[in-house]
Parts: sequence; structure tokens; C-alpha cells
Amino acid sequence: MSASSQSAPSETVVAAAEVPSKMKAWVYDEYGDADVLRLDEGMETLLSISPSSSSALLKLPSILFPPNRRRACALIWNSCRPLLTSSLRMAASSQSAPSETIVAGVPSTMKAWVYDEYGDADVLRLDEGVSVPGIKEDQVLVKVVAAALNPVDFKRRQGKFKATDSPLPTIPGYDVAGIVVKVGSQVKNLKEGDEVYGDINEKALDKPKQFGSLAEYTAVEEKLLAIKPKTLDFPLAAGLPLAIETAYEGLEKAGFSAGKSLLVLGGAGGVGSLVIQLAKHVYGASRIAATSSTGKLELLKSLGADLAIDYTKENFEELPEKFDVVYDAVGQGERANKAVKEGGVVVVLTGPVSPPGFRFVVTSDGAVLVKLNPYLECGKIKALNDPKAMAESC
Repeated sequence: MSASSQSAPSETVVAAAEVPSKMKAWVYDEYGDADVLRLDEGMETLLSISPSSSSALLKLPSILFPPNRRRACALIWNSCRPLLTSSLRMAASSQSAPSETIVAGVPSTMKAWVYDEYGDADVLRLDEGVSVPGIKEDQVLVKVVAAALNPVDFKRRQGKFKATDSPLPTIPGYDVAGIVVKVGSQVKNLKEGDEVYGDINEKALDKPKQFGSLAEYTAVEEKLLAIKPKTLDFPLAAGLPLAIETAYEGLEKAGFSAGKSLLVLGGAGGVGSLVIQLAKHVYGASRIAATSSTGKLELLKSLGADLAIDYTKENFEELPEKFDVVYDAVGQGERANKAVKEGGVVVVLTGPVSPPGFRFVVTSDGAVLVKLNPYLECGKIKALNDPKAMAESC
């Protein structure tokens, strides 16, 4: 990935009249740790740019930090300071409305976050001269409006599955929401201008794409994408694909169906919050219990949990009630086995597992998003975005 000039200004045209007087920005009023950061939604937009100045007013894509994916947030905040001084102006998710962006040709180079070796967040660097990826016959080129980080991103960067990874250098990022700007010859259902979202890697741990979503453009197979729900903005949509597909696939593999009971461990997390909603509104669960810390109990109830368990005060496995399925999103498989009914199933996403538990790695599938889009459109399933999560430590 050689350094060269960034894309020409003609790519994106934003009328001066459309630049607002106020904007969202992450601000701190005193020195300190991440807790001093706050989201200010009424900052004055900086419009005093001299004609002779080399400065430019940029409206950049958003990088979304979905609810409770704090380890992904810490990846950026704790160690990668350049993100907060350059393109993680992107993190204050005030992305442009679709009508503001006019695609006038695809440039040859783009900006992207890149790492050339495995390691901690310090290996990440912003490269402004990355070649825009080409597309295969079954792929589309997406202009990224928003991208989301997941735990798999930092595990990949650390080299946890480098034996099955794609060659370095790597542009990280699985989740994306954006606009189709180019289509391959075998693409059947998508066209230029479509607003789409999805998880760009069909197999999360088996040769994930070298060119991920933390870039201005990414190439994706049509089958991994779906049309973005009209009721969701780009940042909310970007935070969904990997999490909601994981939630759905786990319930499917567990054989969950109407009339069954469910316990969700980590119900306030990115996956857990979606498991609750899917179980209630898509599958017709008879009863849903979920665990969280004290401050998230009301959230669990609002999502559809009949029983909200404070894990700081109760041991869920000691409750007399047992469940047909236990969905463990936090790595407590052995304890989860004690909470399942005889003949029941335990879904485990991380940590040790033993029967009747099983673990799986999600397979990206745009058809799942298509199936769930109506529930998202009508608001039965809600995408959650916690703007404070970026500034929180693990």
C-alpha cells in the first residue's frame, strides 16, 4: 500500500448551504483519563477557512462503537491516539444524509486504517494513499459511510488466528453501511446508489478480507449485503450485521422455537440485547430471562426480558428456574450448563464449553438481514447505540 495523494475533491460535492451551523463533537474541558470526554451536540461548525489556506472542511464517514463492545472501543481509545486527532473525528457519528453525498466517479486511492504487523493498537496507522480495491464478478464496491468494530477485530489484529488470516498488510473492519458505487457483472439485485449494510466476511476466522471496512471504500460479495432499513441511519445500521447474525444463528443452531424459555447471559451487550429481541419478536419465546449489571436491568426489561437478573447480586445458576436454552454471550459456559433444563441446549460464544453446550463462529449471510429487515423497519427490533461507550474503558 504505497503512499500517494488522496482522492480528488470532485468525488464528493456538498453544497455550502447544507453545512450546518452546529455539529456534534467529542470534547474535553480538563485533562484526565477517558472519563473527561463528553459528546457535545451543539458545537459551532468551523467555517472560517481562508481562501489562501491549505485547510479544508471535511465531513467524514463514521466509525460506530456499538453498545457494550467496550474492548473494541478500548482498542481505539487507550492506545491509538491518531484516531482522535485525525479520522476519528469520524467517531462523533454525525454522518451525512444520503442526499448530501454525490458520487462522481471512483478514485484510484483512498484513506484507510492499516496495520503491517500483528500487535497492540500502536500498529495501526492512517494511510491516505491506499489503492481502492477492485471488484470480482459477484461483488459490489461500497463507499463506506459508517463502519463498526467488534471483538474479532482486535483479536485478529493481535494475531489470534493468523494461521488462517489473509496476508498482511490488513485494513480491519467487518461491519459496514454505505452506498453502492460499482457492481460486478454477475450482481443481480443491487445497483449503483443502493444504500446497503452487512458483514463483509463470510467466514469470520477463515481468510477474512485483506481490505476491510475501516476505509473509504470496500469490496463485498452481493450475497453478504442487504438494503439498509430506511428507518435506520448509517451508524445504527453499521453496528448491526455481525451482532444480529450471531444472535440469529445461535438461536437457529440451538433449535429455538415458539413456546421455549431462554436465559441470556450478557443481555445488555451487543449480541445479548439482540438475542432477547429476536427470541421475543421473531421466535415467540414463552419466557426470557437475562443477566446484566445493576444499571442495565431496566434496559433488559425494555428489550423484552421477563426476568432481569443482577449478576452482581445473584448467581443465575442457583435459581430454581431452569431454561430450554441458555445463550452465553460472556464466556460462562460451565455455570450456564447448571441453568439449562435436562435435554436443553447451551449456546457459547467464547470460553470453555462442554455438553450440552456448543460453540460456533458466525457465517455472514445477507439473507438473514433481509429476513430481519421488516422487524427493524417497524421498530420491533431496535438497534442500540451508546454514544458514551467510546470513552469507557474495558
